[in-house]
Amino acid sequence: MKNRGLMSVFAVGLCAVLGRGVAVAGMAVQREDSCVMMDVAQAPLEGGRLVVGFELLHPGDYVVQLVHAPENAETELDASVEVDGSFLCDKPSRSYWIEEGIVSTFNTAVNLAKAGTHTVSVACDAKPLKVRLVPQVYFQSRITVGSENYYAEWIQMHASPEKQAAMAWYKNARFGMFIHWGIYSQAAGSWKGTKIEDSGIKGPRVAEWLMYTFNIPRAEYREFAQQFNPDKSFAKNIAKLAKDTGMKYVVITSKHHDGFALFDSAVSDWDIADATPYEGDLIQELYDACRAEGLAFGVYYSHGHDWMEGCDADYAKVKAKNDRYGVPTRPNGKNLWDPSPNPYRDYLEGKAYPQVAELIKRMPELRLIWFDGEGLISEAEAFRFYKTIYDLNPNIVVNRRVGYEYGDYMDAGDNTTPKAGELVAKYFETCGTANHSWGYKAYDHDWKSTNQLLRNFVDIISKGGNYLLNIGPDGSGSVPEPCVESFVEMGKWVKTNADAVYGTTRWTHFSENVNPKKNAKSVPGEFWFSAKDNKVYAMSITPAAESVRIESLNAFAGNVQKLRLLGSDQLLKWKQTDAALEIDFSGIQTDVNGFVIEATLGE
Repeated sequence: MKNRGLMSVFAVGLCAVLGRGVAVAGMAVQREDSCVMMDVAQAPLEGGRLVVGFELLHPGDYVVQLVHAPENAETELDASVEVDGSFLCDKPSRSYWIEEGIVSTFNTAVNLAKAGTHTVSVACDAKPLKVRLVPQVYFQSRITVGSENYYAEWIQMHASPEKQAAMAWYKNARFGMFIHWGIYSQAAGSWKGTKIEDSGIKGPRVAEWLMYTFNIPRAEYREFAQQFNPDKSFAKNIAKLAKDTGMKYVVITSKHHDGFALFDSAVSDWDIADATPYEGDLIQELYDACRAEGLAFGVYYSHGHDWMEGCDADYAKVKAKNDRYGVPTRPNGKNLWDPSPNPYRDYLEGKAYPQVAELIKRMPELRLIWFDGEGLISEAEAFRFYKTIYDLNPNIVVNRRVGYEYGDYMDAGDNTTPKAGELVAKYFETCGTANHSWGYKAYDHDWKSTNQLLRNFVDIISKGGNYLLNIGPDGSGSVPEPCVESFVEMGKWVKTNADAVYGTTRWTHFSENVNPKKNAKSVPGEFWFSAKDNKVYAMSITPAAESVRIESLNAFAGNVQKLRLLGSDQLLKWKQTDAALEIDFSGIQTDVNGFVIEATLGE
């Protein structure tokens, strides 16, 4: 700590040199995944501090991480960090392993408000191998950022023409249906007369975690599968509902954490064809139905968790290693009550990798694979899932939960929309529920209103993301009527205002006059914005008053040359001032769920 004053002077001097555009050897530049990796293994450290410069492309909130070789991490670290001369007052805590070593994180985030050159200085009793800058949203969401061992190969695949074309489709699609459906749907949130909330066993209280939350033995759960025999109308009904809601793609749980496959798998008999009375392949049927409706198709696949055939997901072995170095191990999602006797490696080689390949080979038009439960899989294993998919079909988009940030985009978290400072990361998606549970729970009647779903939707659209909205059909495949009604009503708004949704991007403003509280009631005067070329869309989810003011579209935003009410051919009268765009709505009636204004801007 005694070197802080001297080091601050050095850091300021270095910033001044860099600010004049002088090249500095080895300066790190922010990567595609928004992380900055600074190799300091060869940098001199003689009782003082390391200073490294880096080029930031995306302003936002970041945390600093140190990577140490295991032999230098057995004792508590004494370390301090300054970013642009500002001292972080907390101590680093060990977070996780990567192939390069052990990652420790300073919990205090630093806001880097401007792109350009910045510096980090580090004093540490044990010299790190790397200093890393990671978006805070990754740390908040417990996202593990991998080493650089696979990054060059990953970025080559991610940046390929096929993958970028797939990402262009995905970004334009904006709105999809998530479906959580399986054996657990038949139980409807209860087991032997006890609701999942009253199980007495710690765990998520959502229906699809039934086997875990009741610690149901594998043999007993297999027997229960005989009760799952859905109606043959499932696929066509679901595809039609997605189309009526204005969705462009569908993603269904081909295999959730219980390990049960909704498709006929050649590598496991724990599937729809062998473990239930149903005659058919539910994934193939829904794939065909979605294509008939013009919808893209994707599958969810739980690769890290498999409570039937995935043993304890290597929990005991990983925990023993972590405990030695003080790295936390989260047991959530691991089968510790009745694990299968096979090694975890056998599960990956004999089931997980082959099933992913089966899905790709059977469905040549598969557009997305949504992984979950990465848990304790290694960096090499996560990368192999990504590479396996790319090698078989490079046109498939992969979500970040494949592990170690090797996905093509990130999720903001369940039912979570990122804040402005968190948008430094890759393109994002929010997956959300229509009530509380993802899978079917017969007594969960707390349905979100159409207006609340739209509020979530326009917030996501304004920040440039996708909304993957979930349904949980019952054991027969039927969707609860309140969910159907709100989805269809939502679809009317989406279809009327499609120009503001599909193919749009963020504007210079996300919103105005919006109450940021979760589940806030919508009121007049709230607007969310999106943009396309020289057009700006102002989205409201309440009916228009006789006079409407949009402050963000004042004269300084650009000259409004044309104004259009989407879904209407009625002419609007408006006046643009330095304070706001003022629109006369007298005599014009708008929908109960609001309206969208398209403003064409000129010079």
